[in-house]
Amino acid sequence: AVHRVHDLLDVLDPRLVGAAEPDGVDAGVGDHLGDALPIAKRTGSIIVSNFEIAQYCEKQGAKVHAMHIGGAHSFAFGKVKLTPAWHGSSFPDGTYGGTPAGLLFTLDGKTIYHAGDTGLFGDMKLIGESHTIDLALLPIGDNFTMGITDAVKAVEFVSPKFAVPIHYNTFPVIIADPNEFKKLCESKGHQVKVLKFGEEIEL
Repeated sequence: AVHRVHDLLDVLDPRLVGAAEPDGVDAGVGDHLGDALPIAKRTGSIIVSNFEIAQYCEKQGAKVHAMHIGGAHSFAFGKVKLTPAWHGSSFPDGTYGGTPAGLLFTLDGKTIYHAGDTGLFGDMKLIGESHTIDLALLPIGDNFTMGITDAVKAVEFVSPKFAVPIHYNTFPVIIADPNEFKKLCESKGHQVKVLKFGEEIEL
C-alpha cells in the first residue's frame, strides 16, 4: 500500500488545510488546533481528540469523537488509538486542553505511530512491543519536544520499519539537522526517510 505522508499530515495537523477525513488533534495548544474547526465545519469531517478538546470543538459547532489515552476506536477509514505524550495542552484563552496524546493509525493493514509533540518516555518501548509499527513520525526539534539524541532512542524503543523526523526547523529555537538523525538511526540499523513536503513513501 502507498500512503502519502503529506495526506496523513492533513489529517493529523490541521495547519495544513484540506483534510477530508477526521482531523486528529493531539494537544489543545493553538498551533495544533489551528484550522481544525473551519476544516471540520466546511467538510463535515469529525475531529477526533481527547475528551476535553472534543468538548471544546463541539461547543464551536464541529462534529467530534472523544477518546482518551489507551482507548481505540474503529472508524470507516481505519482504527485510531491514543497513546501517551508528554507535553502541555491548553487553549489560547487558558482553558485546559486535557492530556496530550500520540496517535496510532491502522490503515489498510499498516500501522502509523504519530508521537505528537512529546519528550522521550519509557512506555514507547511498550508501544513498539505491542504493535508492529510500519511508520513512526517523531519530533526531533528539541526545546519543546525531544531532540535528536532522544528521538534516536525512541526509534530503538518503537522499532518502526521507517521513521520520519517531524517538528523541526519551523523557527530558530527548534533548528535541527534531520540528516544527523538519519545517520545516527541508520548506524543502529533503523531506516529513516527525510521527507520534503508532498513527497511520498511506500509502506
